[in-house]
Amino acid sequence: MEELSNLHLVALLGFVIAVIFGFIGNKTHFCSMGAISDVINMGSKGRMGAWFLAIGVAILGAQFLFLQGLVDLNASVYLSPNLYILSYILGGLLFGIGMTLAAGCGQRNLIRLGGGNLKALVVILVLGITAYMTMRGLLALIRLNWVYSVNADLTNQGINDQSLVSYIGALLNLENTVWLRRIGGFAIAAGFIAYAFKHKEFRRSFDNILAGIVIGACVIAAWYVTGYLGQDDFDPVTPQGMAFIGPTGNAISYLMTFTGAQINFGIAVALGMIVGSFLYAVASNSFRIETFSNRSEMISHLIGAVLMGFGGVLSFGCTIGQGVTGMSTLAMGSILALSSIIFGSALTMKVQYHILDEKGFFDALSMSLLELVQPWKKQTT
Repeated sequence: MEELSNLHLVALLGFVIAVIFGFIGNKTHFCSMGAISDVINMGSKGRMGAWFLAIGVAILGAQFLFLQGLVDLNASVYLSPNLYILSYILGGLLFGIGMTLAAGCGQRNLIRLGGGNLKALVVILVLGITAYMTMRGLLALIRLNWVYSVNADLTNQGINDQSLVSYIGALLNLENTVWLRRIGGFAIAAGFIAYAFKHKEFRRSFDNILAGIVIGACVIAAWYVTGYLGQDDFDPVTPQGMAFIGPTGNAISYLMTFTGAQINFGIAVALGMIVGSFLYAVASNSFRIETFSNRSEMISHLIGAVLMGFGGVLSFGCTIGQGVTGMSTLAMGSILALSSIIFGSALTMKVQYHILDEKGFFDALSMSLLELVQPWKKQTT
């Protein structure tokens, strides 16, 4: 009974955290894909500020828990010494493309589903099944045999994990990286928070500030629950933050095999997101049933869902799983995955725009790549 009670306590607390996330996410219209779209199409950085504030808050909290010895971040999937370079980059690109085609990432579609959006239901089902196939099914063969083959084992360089702090510490031949972690972690977090508050669109929006603080705090709470409260002597829980791709696949499997399945933190989080969003939708009288308007919209969502399910597993997470949770560990893989997700999404938006302007696909792609590279050239010259 003690083992079960520990697992159920962790799952229950995960559910509560996710209900809060889902409620606030719906209220504030928090959307990573929307944040990228605002920057690309309107030059507005308000919602991007909310995302970056969440990252900054999560870094501060996670690094504090780690330095205090409360949560062993090294035991999480994000800090493995195996740096799967191709997996992070390819998975991130596919996920970024997919979330743009599906009108939102996994987190956003869970929230949309709670608000009555049946398009999101289709996305979540296809995303979850694809993710499960990539973790344990047919698509796992591609992941394990091909994509994972491009792998840098950092232990060959005397580095035990892929934390940016550990890597820099090894380059500087530092035996003790505690102060480097304190200073570096604070500096990186401060950079994300400063970016957010630098922009008027963010500072003037209570919802953006609320979303950034609450979502960052939810990730910290997830680390604390799984990494500290969940450390039972007989059946410890793997430290983990908030993530939505693998857990969505596991949640679908759990619902189909309920009598012989065991709930866990990730499953509870996926279900809690829907409930939290539903509660806000009902309380605000914004619950609306929405369906596809035409065949092309449905096809776009289906393709996007497949790409998110496959890409999200390859990249070890989504805009929250890698973009906030993974970033809070300062993992190099998370930096690669997050950068690839943003690039993949931005590129897709640009291509869609040029195709609407009656350009061919390859012309639209080349123009989009040029437009994304030019600002970078200007900044570096």
